Amino acid sequence: MSQYDFRADEKTDASAPLIFLFHGTGGDENQFFELAGQLLPGARRVAPRGDVSENGALRYFRRTGEGVYDMADLGRRTEAMTDFIRAQIGPERPSRVLGLGYSNGANILASVQFAAPELFDVTMLMHPLIPFAPPAADFSGRKVLITAGRRDPIAPAGATQTLADYFSANGAETQLAWHDGGHEVRQEELAALAQFV
Repeated sequence: MSQYDFRADEKTDASAPLIFLFHGTGGDENQFFELAGQLLPGARRVAPRGDVSENGALRYFRRTGEGVYDMADLGRRTEAMTDFIRAQIGPERPSRVLGLGYSNGANILASVQFAAPELFDVTMLMHPLIPFAPPAADFSGRKVLITAGRRDPIAPAGATQTLADYFSANGAETQLAWHDGGHEVRQEELAALAQFV
């Protein structure tokens, strides 16, 4: 599995919060870099670039169709991303470790959470789609924000609600912020992110 290309701030104060940023399909490591600087001034930002190409669009894992994931590939790439995140966190854990992902980026972030619930203190999942039943896990003391569009054709509202219920049932302090649109990121979502962090 390849080591990820990524964009990161120079090392800040070791105790500063650390935020990982995961782009959507067709995005890259720059997609949320400036936004994260506005949300968390002074935090160290790490934004890995997806290493799967789907017709030239970067992603974090393969799929065989819209909402149909290559589960074996997802498993391998979740393990690789978990290793990458652990290496970036390093031996001295920062004051807070956060994750923000959109669409495919939200899906890899959620998949890492299922595999390693202890890694992130706070996660922001924008328009995730998890079309499988995640394993039971302990998210006690963790905070999760899910943002979504009620008319999202890619991440249906029912699947979004199911994911929110999963995090709540497994101990996470979970918030769900809806807008009335589709798969696009809207201003009220950005406001929800700012309020959440």
